[in-house]
Amino acid sequence: MKAPKSIYVCTECDYQSTKWMGKCPSCGAWNTFEEQEISDLDSADKGPGRAAARHALFSTAVDTGADAVVIDDLEMPSYMRTETGLGELDRVLGGGLVLGSVVLLSGEPGIGKSTMLMQVSATLGKSCRVLYVSGEESQGQLKLRAKRLDIHGANLYLCIETNIRNIIKQTDKLKPNVLIVDSIQTIYNDEINSAPGSVTQVKEAAMALIHKAKNEGISVLLVGHVNKEGGIAGPKVLEHMVDAVIYFEGERQQTYRIIRAIKNRYGSTNEIGVFEMTDTGLSEVENPSEMLLSGRPQGISGNCAVCVIEGSRPIVAEIQALVTQTFFPSPRRSSTGIDYNRLQMILAVLEKRLGLRFSANDAYLNVIGGLRLDEPAADLAVALSLISSLKDKVLPDDMVAIGELGLAGEVRAVGGIEQRVRECARLGFSRIVIPKKNAEMKPMHIAGVELFAAGSIYDTISFFA
Repeated sequence: MKAPKSIYVCTECDYQSTKWMGKCPSCGAWNTFEEQEISDLDSADKGPGRAAARHALFSTAVDTGADAVVIDDLEMPSYMRTETGLGELDRVLGGGLVLGSVVLLSGEPGIGKSTMLMQVSATLGKSCRVLYVSGEESQGQLKLRAKRLDIHGANLYLCIETNIRNIIKQTDKLKPNVLIVDSIQTIYNDEINSAPGSVTQVKEAAMALIHKAKNEGISVLLVGHVNKEGGIAGPKVLEHMVDAVIYFEGERQQTYRIIRAIKNRYGSTNEIGVFEMTDTGLSEVENPSEMLLSGRPQGISGNCAVCVIEGSRPIVAEIQALVTQTFFPSPRRSSTGIDYNRLQMILAVLEKRLGLRFSANDAYLNVIGGLRLDEPAADLAVALSLISSLKDKVLPDDMVAIGELGLAGEVRAVGGIEQRVRECARLGFSRIVIPKKNAEMKPMHIAGVELFAAGSIYDTISFFA
């Protein structure tokens, strides 16, 4: 039987098949198979250059000595960090850009990735040499953006290139401290006969850049495209290869942007950074709570504030709910900023424990400002906003609700309660609903603040009397 000349490769998990399949049997993704020639895969996986690069990369990351070493005898590595000039980005990175690290920045088209990297390169260019490689824009476009952002500097070099070998040559010639590539999906190796953005091309380009970063101590910032599901386009292994993966979130129609790290080898993944898009670029929002609460309506039902902790700082956000009579056989449910399944669970608890007829109504939930709340401490505020909208009863404007809701209707304790309460008090909230367990474990007395301890959802009925 004649061997196949091509093979199909899943762009999500790199699974290989001799025939095209709609659904990947390995990762379960749909319509992710791309056809590639066998010769391309062989040259990519078995070539001497690839093997040498892998060996060099591995030898720089791990001490390959033959003798095992006691962990107590190892020295703590010292990583030099460089501030990017954007404090919110430094917070997400863990304090700055680490020497020799590779960071992958991803986000929707037009969200502001290139604008942020241009601002970062201008700041870094004051103290070190920066090479900005663009595979998507011309020199004229980059110059127009630099003029709009008032960016200039003798240490900032711009290069329009998509061939990875030419990029490496430019890097060897200029010897920059920071290398920015926009974007990794446009970079290709002319020795491989496959289109830019394919699994093999992305892996090869990323491997070459990571090899360069680790061997020569160059900090590399990569821009990654996203697919229609919102994940990073290309092979999933790309996220495993880099040191940090940062997502740029927000709506293009809104001015606020949020960045968060889903992977960070040099810092926490719980921190978020908040920016505002202006005519002169991205500006930092040092107090996200005041931004999220600006324009909050007064005396409107279905509105409740909540305090969540993102990383090391508390953030007060606004949750809005709208419950209306349905005209469909099954009621509609919509959630923005809160997990959809979490909303369904809270609605089921309220209907079962309080006897509220949400099954005959449509329910819409929204977190103002584009913030996404993954913390269970927002459950109580979600429940109160839903009840407020259903009964059309207005909650006090100076009230904040904090607590996790259980299936039995109990309000469970949350962490960092004192930090949350003090942030709410600083912003002028005088009535704060907290879990009863937290109130018993850590009694607090703050001037001008009334704490209401709730042991279950039944204790909150008095707000709607």
